[in-house]
Amino acid sequence: MSTTVENIQRQISENPILIYMKGTPQLPQCGFSAQTVQALMACGERFAFVNVLDNPDIRAELPKVANWPTFPQLWVEGELVGGCDIVIEMHQNGELEKLVKETAAKHKDDQPES
Repeated sequence: MSTTVENIQRQISENPILIYMKGTPQLPQCGFSAQTVQALMACGERFAFVNVLDNPDIRAELPKVANWPTFPQLWVEGELVGGCDIVIEMHQNGELEKLVKETAAKHKDDQPES
């Protein structure tokens, strides 16, 4: 049986673009998660998400693993990009779309055909 920290590490390593958020991309449960996921969706690439409201163990442990106290958290290629303020700023200056598109292109062969 794997620990919560192992699950988090596996999720981060298996998903090139991953957001830990409150709610889902279709139904965010907080304003910060809503803003962050909107910016991410505007990039037009697939990404994974984990609803921390459905996963209280992850909600409790991830801030310790990430050394980042709040949600949402955007992870790209195993690195914490940041939370809402950072993601919104990156979206506004074009950095987010560039990062997301480059990452998606690198990992497009990893994606199952839809």
